Amino acid sequence: MRYDYIIVGGGSAGCVLANRLSLDPSIKVLLIEAGGGDRNPLFRMPAGFAKMTKGVASWGWSTVPQRHLGGRVVWYTQAKVIGGGSSINAQLYTRGNARDYNAWEREAGATGWSYRDVLPYFKRSEDNQRYADAYHSYGGPLGVSYPINPPPISHAFLRAAQEAGIPFNADFNGETQDGIGHYQLSTRNAERSSASSAFLRPAERRTNLTVRLNTQTLKIEVENRRAVGVTVANRSATETLHAEREVILASGAIGSPRLLQLSGIGPADALRAAGVPIVHESPGVGSNMQDHLDLYAICECTGDHTYDRVAQWHRTLWAGLEYLLFKTGPVTSTLFETGGFWYADRDARSPDIQFHLGLGSGIEAGVAQMKNPGVTLNSAFLRPRSRGTVRLASADPAAAPLIDPNYWEDPYDRACAIKGLRLARDILRQPALKPFVLAERLPGDDLATDDDLIQYAYRSAKTDHHPAGTCAMGTGADAVVTPDLRLRGLDGLRVADASVMPFVPSSNTNAPTIMVAEKAADLILGKPALVAADL
Repeated sequence: MRYDYIIVGGGSAGCVLANRLSLDPSIKVLLIEAGGGDRNPLFRMPAGFAKMTKGVASWGWSTVPQRHLGGRVVWYTQAKVIGGGSSINAQLYTRGNARDYNAWEREAGATGWSYRDVLPYFKRSEDNQRYADAYHSYGGPLGVSYPINPPPISHAFLRAAQEAGIPFNADFNGETQDGIGHYQLSTRNAERSSASSAFLRPAERRTNLTVRLNTQTLKIEVENRRAVGVTVANRSATETLHAEREVILASGAIGSPRLLQLSGIGPADALRAAGVPIVHESPGVGSNMQDHLDLYAICECTGDHTYDRVAQWHRTLWAGLEYLLFKTGPVTSTLFETGGFWYADRDARSPDIQFHLGLGSGIEAGVAQMKNPGVTLNSAFLRPRSRGTVRLASADPAAAPLIDPNYWEDPYDRACAIKGLRLARDILRQPALKPFVLAERLPGDDLATDDDLIQYAYRSAKTDHHPAGTCAMGTGADAVVTPDLRLRGLDGLRVADASVMPFVPSSNTNAPTIMVAEKAADLILGKPALVAADL
């Protein structure tokens, strides 16, 4: 089978690319996804996120033991479903800070990726419920809205954060990121607006677009230093599919370097160690991995102020009926819809801590659940200096990759993370939350020193599921792709997903990944770049 473009990976980036490239009826596009469809109602329900981090529609991977976290192995949810992370995440629509993208250009040499360059692509995707201004737009494929009816404890949290010295901010994606508020969400009409529902579904009937689910890509085929197609497996049979123009890798910050290495493209020493013949040496493939590590505090509530008791069967039944009949109630909540951005290091160029208020306890995999209703406040350090790797365990495509975020290798990351946890605890102790919060249960009032909190982090820290940087773009010796996302040294092959980000954005990564794919589509098609007006 022959196509003009073969897109490997049906996650957020892949769905955007499939839509944008297939707009031209003369272009034949194939999208390949290892996972299945997203027709289960859980994928549409905002609160369905609570099931997702516990293994639904994921690969079931974990990290290697983390040397600087006391040998901890961290559960590492990576989506295995059409729509990728956008189908299973908490639906927070955050873009990061303008200075993040300026650093891509200035520090990494990613010319054309400054904030002025990327803002129009954020706006092109967006169908914002509330804003139409220099930073936002409406009419795009991706629904962006605000929480429907946050419970009173969410509003009390906003007051408490202001009592702790953090100002209110109604729009983290606007002029300033600093502050506390309700997040914008990738939802529309009380349903998840995933890349699958927003971008792919409207394009499915195009005769020039083919989507193949439950199909694992085993290898990128290279001939005479050009990617010419891919070999895939479906129901134990294998076949080779040919790309007349380009193979576009959009498998994410874990999947993309993994497939490149399985194809013999990567660091020579790592390929030899895995028993993979070297096709093209690219030292940066699978290096430069960055991720946001999350620490959390959990308090027991004075009453039924969060959604913990909705897990009781009769309440679950009623909540489901309320959602199906009226599109109201607990199921409309993403469970992490309030939070904000502030500073651990007051000399930082922009906020380096992100808070997520969890409307319950035990919402995510590995997080403790209280006997009585609880509330969780997550704190993530946003600009880690530590760098990790993604490597192969062997040449077997069925083997799980060796995921090593290398958390806290740099002591600066640990120091800022502990400061962030202290900020979270301080907010939860403010007067505005006294009617709602009975007592802190984790870490617990008896843990007060930095060493106490570090030991607590060793036991409880988790990923925020924001891996990036493993096929970084730029001009340095270890850059994997050029600023137009072509793999250096090979023709006919691009990478367009979170792996190309030189530095992880200071936020959730789904909106930035969609932006990368939007800009990538124009680069691939040779269209003039969009540029924002002066702000």
